[in-house]
Amino acid sequence: MSPSLRSGVTAALLTASSMSAGSAALAQEAPVIRLPAPATAGGQALTHALARRRSVRAFQDAPLRLADVGQLLWAAQGVTAETPEPAGWRSEWGAWRGGLRTAPSAGALYPLEVYLVAGRVEGLDPGVYHYVPGEHVLQRVGECGPGELAGAASSQRAVADAAAVLVFTAVYQRTEVKYRERAPRYVHIEVGAAAENALLQATALGLGSVFVGAFTDGAVKKVMGLPADHVPLGLVPVGRPGE
Repeated sequence: MSPSLRSGVTAALLTASSMSAGSAALAQEAPVIRLPAPATAGGQALTHALARRRSVRAFQDAPLRLADVGQLLWAAQGVTAETPEPAGWRSEWGAWRGGLRTAPSAGALYPLEVYLVAGRVEGLDPGVYHYVPGEHVLQRVGECGPGELAGAASSQRAVADAAAVLVFTAVYQRTEVKYRERAPRYVHIEVGAAAENALLQATALGLGSVFVGAFTDGAVKKVMGLPADHVPLGLVPVGRPGE
């Protein structure tokens, strides 16, 4: 990392005590990095991105911009409107996680937690980062890189060679408290919507990506150091398309 880039990242470090309730289970003193503000207007037409989206499994040995990583994470789970706790919100549903997001969530319970496993990202050291939608920041929580993550995913080259991997996890209990036995169905619908947002955003940015479901849950949790209640549901390797 260049001295100027490192100093810019250092200046953006915050303390985890300012984080939302959604990240309360994570280390309270871990540094977080503020991401560039996402673009919410202009860009490639949705119909163009839909027509061009392909599963890309070969990537160049080139880094991603921090702005592009932030855009991908925002597309997956970013907050699009701040909203106060509704009058009918019940305490047994847990803390209000606030804000409308880019992907729909049954009952606005937001069971998804998205992580970035960074390998080659400008301004980021390799490692595991947790995305906090309300603040649009990354919190560094682990040392695993894409190569180590691939070992938990049948040694797939798409994972090992990616510049970064988005990891979608879910806390099923958040949805179960309201929707009981239908909770898994709603959570799985939600992760599909969020992942497709990220895939289309990658296409619009000129990046390659693919959705990966072949991995060992326990191995992913172990290598990433995930909290016990964060269940991995999908991986999205991203990078500049290769041959």
